[in-house]
Parts: sequence; C-alpha cells; structure tokens
Amino acid sequence: MFKRILLAVDGSDHSVRAVKYAIELAEKFDGVIETVYVVDENTTKKDVLYAANKLEIEAKRKEKIKPIRNLLEQSNVVFGTHVLHGEPGPCIVQFAEEREVDCVVIGSRGLNQVQSFLLGSVSHKVAKRTACPVLIVK
Repeated sequence: MFKRILLAVDGSDHSVRAVKYAIELAEKFDGVIETVYVVDENTTKKDVLYAANKLEIEAKRKEKIKPIRNLLEQSNVVFGTHVLHGEPGPCIVQFAEEREVDCVVIGSRGLNQVQSFLLGSVSHKVAKRTACPVLIVK
C-alpha cells in the first residue's frame, strides 16, 4: 500500500517526530523512504550572509537534518535523501508527483512559525495539492 514514502523534513521537532511515523509505515509495508529537505529563498540569503564559504553552508544544512538521518540509519529501512531549492510546498508536491509516491509524511509545524501563521503552513499546502494521502504529524 505505502511502498514509496516521501518524508519532508526541515530539522524541527515536528519533522523528527514525522521520521518515526515514516519508518513505521515503511517497516509495515516493506517500503522505501525518500527524504526531502527544501532550502527556501530566505534560508539561502541568510546562509550566504552569515557563512564564510559554501562548505560551511553545506555543513550547517547537514547538521540541521543530522538527527533525522541518524534515526533513518538506525532503522532497517531503505532511504534516500534529497536537498531541493525553492518554495517548500510546491517543491514537495512536485517531487511527490515526479516520484509517484504513495504517501507523504510531514510535520505539522516547521521552523518558521511566523511565516506559517501569515501564509499558511507547508503541511497544509502539501495536503491540499498532493494527489496521494498525506500524514501530518503533530
């Protein structure tokens, strides 16, 4: 049923909790997890302003999703990780469509709660626009 699972993460506590659900689904249905971390325009600008070089930017991004990778590595689930650039909601939806995933697992709140309050949360945008089932983890 859920053979191809898309796990959208941002390093927040909600996305770390979402990992656990994605792993449980993958184990139950013998599935594969495709993990996506989307770097938006605002994050890119801040990274460039405050980092000394490109390697430092990459290291900070890897550090942000390290707890997520650790949980996936500790499981017996086959997974892949992808870093995308753009607006998170549309990027996640496009990736889900291109990969023909069976389910999207995403945290209910991300790191940017002010933007979510004003513009709507990424999880809400993904749930509205994705053709497959979406599991939003609180």
